[in-house]
Amino acid sequence: MKRRLPPTREGWWFLIATLLVGAVAIDAGINLFFLTFGMMACLLLASVLLSGLGLAGLQVRRIPPPVIHAGTPYLMGIALENRKRRLPSFSIEVEDLVDEHPIDKRCYFLKLPAGRTQETSYRHRLPRRGRHRLSGFRLATKFPFGLMQRARTVVEPAEVVVYPALAPLPPAILRGLPSPLAPARRRAPNRQGELAGLRAYRDGDDPRDIHWRSSARRGLPLVREHEDDEGQRALIVFDNQVSEDQRTENLSSTAADPAFELAVSRTAALCVELVRRGLAVGLATRGGELAPAAGPRQLTRLLHLLAFIQPEVGGAPLRLRGDAVVRVRPGADIDLPGALGRDATAGGRGGR
Repeated sequence: MKRRLPPTREGWWFLIATLLVGAVAIDAGINLFFLTFGMMACLLLASVLLSGLGLAGLQVRRIPPPVIHAGTPYLMGIALENRKRRLPSFSIEVEDLVDEHPIDKRCYFLKLPAGRTQETSYRHRLPRRGRHRLSGFRLATKFPFGLMQRARTVVEPAEVVVYPALAPLPPAILRGLPSPLAPARRRAPNRQGELAGLRAYRDGDDPRDIHWRSSARRGLPLVREHEDDEGQRALIVFDNQVSEDQRTENLSSTAADPAFELAVSRTAALCVELVRRGLAVGLATRGGELAPAAGPRQLTRLLHLLAFIQPEVGGAPLRLRGDAVVRVRPGADIDLPGALGRDATAGGRGGR
């Protein structure tokens, strides 16, 4: 915890004036100048003491938003607690730090009574996806006279995961996607469709669909698969393979590949749109595959995977199963299959 006490611009002028008055008082020996010098020195001392009391006993913490997308403004909550028993704190500024440097936004608390907690937030934007590290906080106050800025640094490291930006999808692609499923068809407990078979349980499946007798016999959870489940799944295949020359060029460049980042953003937008429409969505890349599932938790897993995806040389071959396979490649149009939606033939190719 570092403490600083730099004078403000007004404080520097006041400090110079105090020294001049003190020098004149010593040189001339006039009591009025001694009295004025004492009053000015007391104001400086009171600024130091009161600002230190205002920053004492303060506890600060972050309240991060549930979802952060690259390039999209978000609100980071800041909660400040005054743990002093009797003394309030006035005019407190709180800044978030990245590598011990404050970001361009700050939170202001005019008055924080003793034993109380207040919350506010600042608006910020992170330009790139991935993991971002926050190092701590900077608490500062100019109370009571604005002559000294008392500040202290609180080490409070944290990490936030930034999901890819959601690029607008071409209208042809949106027309090719299936219509949102009716609420009654979204994992309805009383399906009327014929039983199509059994499959292994996946995250997001309804536990009421588990076939307990077959699960006990096989030693793993199995769920019933009905005919009305067909067409409710989509596998997005993101081909993140690059050549060795492209990989070397990307590593030597400080900026990300625009075509690759656009493909990642479009893939993220597809995931959001398909999950919103009630489909079970999976994602296959050169680094692995995420099995199709539905619901908000699956969307979080999809976006988390896309937040850290990078171009790969070689990698595991892409496994394409089923008809509802959406292919996304950097620098190419989105390939939407006809099996995914009735209008997919008209919207199977999206513009760049």
